Amino acid sequence: MQKINSTIDFIKTTFNNTGFIPLHEPFFQGNEKKYLNECIDSTFVSYLGKFVGQVEDLICDYTKARFSIATVSGTSALHLALISVGVKEYDEVLTQALSFVASTNAIKYCNASPIFIDSDKENLGMCPTKLKDFLEKNTTQKDGHAINKTSQKIIKACLPVHILGHPSKIEEIVNICTDFNIPVVEDSAESLGSLYKGKHTGTFGKVGVFSFNGNKTVTSGGGGIVVTNDKKIAEYIKHISTTAKKPHKWEYFHDLVGFNYRMPNLNAAVACAQLESLDYFLENKRDLAQKYESFFEKIGFSFFKEKEDCKSNYWLNALILEDRKERDLFLEELNKNSVMCRPVWTLLNKLPPFKNCQTTNLSNAQWLEDRLVNIPSSVRPKMNTL
Repeated sequence: MQKINSTIDFIKTTFNNTGFIPLHEPFFQGNEKKYLNECIDSTFVSYLGKFVGQVEDLICDYTKARFSIATVSGTSALHLALISVGVKEYDEVLTQALSFVASTNAIKYCNASPIFIDSDKENLGMCPTKLKDFLEKNTTQKDGHAINKTSQKIIKACLPVHILGHPSKIEEIVNICTDFNIPVVEDSAESLGSLYKGKHTGTFGKVGVFSFNGNKTVTSGGGGIVVTNDKKIAEYIKHISTTAKKPHKWEYFHDLVGFNYRMPNLNAAVACAQLESLDYFLENKRDLAQKYESFFEKIGFSFFKEKEDCKSNYWLNALILEDRKERDLFLEELNKNSVMCRPVWTLLNKLPPFKNCQTTNLSNAQWLEDRLVNIPSSVRPKMNTL
């Protein structure tokens, strides 16, 4: 209990707050109100406004992706990304059980089925060794596709996730999937600002996705964005995200089943202002992570830090506790003392909609579920940084 009480005191002091401390709240310090007023004054509050294009340009500049398409949410961006690489009814998609439910929901939106691959304890993402082992033992090649021997269905895509902002071993995952003719869609929803070997997450696979949800490093209230270096994919996603309407001055002609998934200008205005502060957010969060690392090393809790070749945005800071009993005690005491903490998500294969899906052995994912907790990670006011 002494370590837990010390943790409560340290977090309250670090955030200069003796009241309730949220897990991750948005931080507005720049042009958010100015751009919102400009957007409202223009009357272009839907996706035709100028800020939608600006946020896409800013993301391309930041990530070095050639193309980006702003959407209403990270989940809708994932849905579009999977469709763009050909995922459809009866197909299968490789993903991981340790993830937020949005990644697997997007697979189901395509009427496809997930296959859950175990996690890597080292960086929380999909385990390349388990991925390769599954593909070697459970697939054959036919007409340029990987066929699941068990279901006889095509494995149409792989959807690895950069968990809590920590880059997965994405280069290795992409290389394995390339050998098996499986395109990679990166769920980078949590990792805006994170790099692997100096390259931004979301730009290794065929398509990448980021989220601007209210609890993300950069928020537009609700929103997401798709990035790709493939011009045809970008044009296709933009088309189907805008109800698949053919451009014309007055006629309404839709040549495909489309979606009303484009980001409204109101949200884009906020996102543009937030992106202007992204470097400050990342510096602030890195400072917090360093404070946590130093403190927890002294008291004997294991703080999860970025790994070799990785630069994490430290979206949510995490501890790896001794076992589930210690995890539950930690969660009970901190939340009781108004310090918001959360466990990592329940493994997706345990949820009712996905309980019958094929899995590898998930021992690493289960180990992490039993031990990982997230602690307050918000950007703090400038006066509290080093």
